[in-house]
Amino acid sequence: MTEHPSYGDGLAVVTVTYFPGETLERFLDTLKKATDRDVQVVVADNASTDGAPERAAERENVHLLSIGENVGYGTAANRGVAELDDSYGWVVVVNPDLEWEPGSLDKLLEVAKRWPRGGSFGPLIHDQDGTVYPSARLLPSFGRGIGHAVFGKVWPGNPWTRAYRQERAPVERVAGWLSGSCQLFRREAFDSVGGFDTRYFMYFEDVDLGDRLAKAGWLNVYAPSAGVMHIGGHATSQASAKMLRAHHESAYRYLADRHRGLRWKPVLAAIKLGLTLRLKLETRKG
Repeated sequence: MTEHPSYGDGLAVVTVTYFPGETLERFLDTLKKATDRDVQVVVADNASTDGAPERAAERENVHLLSIGENVGYGTAANRGVAELDDSYGWVVVVNPDLEWEPGSLDKLLEVAKRWPRGGSFGPLIHDQDGTVYPSARLLPSFGRGIGHAVFGKVWPGNPWTRAYRQERAPVERVAGWLSGSCQLFRREAFDSVGGFDTRYFMYFEDVDLGDRLAKAGWLNVYAPSAGVMHIGGHATSQASAKMLRAHHESAYRYLADRHRGLRWKPVLAAIKLGLTLRLKLETRKG
């Protein structure tokens, strides 16, 4: 087993940017009230040209990591975490299009102290109108995954989608995986599984990481006592067809990684065909 360093109690925030626009400023402004602790911020930028990451780097506690190309979310997050020294034992990996509620990061840390085997912790995420996003879900399975994929849009209340999304009253609990848009990691846990799988350019990198953390003996803990507000997806709106393609490719990779061998090949072939047809329908709509 690989030996990992002992980390301190420092707190850092790694945000991955790709043309974040004005949302990054609001993200940083609200972060000031999210915790009473000192926070080191790393902006891992995937070749933005809107000037927002550079403006953010003028702040005292912000370090800009200019990657120079769009390497995807998970890879950029890993590189951002690698910029931190061993004094940082708590790392938040987060999208820049979120606003922090006052005290929310301190509340996440309070929850983390109650779960010593917790490896990742996810807050309640809501939209601007107050709608709660189902950010703590079960791991996908063939049954739930196919039912959700086929009926999710035409029959939103179908049993497969409801089971997968775990839409119920927000309570602190263990989940299969947590939304990658905002997660607090115990760095020891993040390090023990090698962080995000860099084969995932976008989407399912959080599902995959949650699964690998659980298999390594860590818990993914939903912490709705902490809240953040989602204020929009600037990066993905610029390349919706590309993002849809990435979503379908990542979904297939996740399932294929976990169902190896000859007996699964016919099933995977059928799923690949179904995802390809679904992608064509989705991009045609756009």
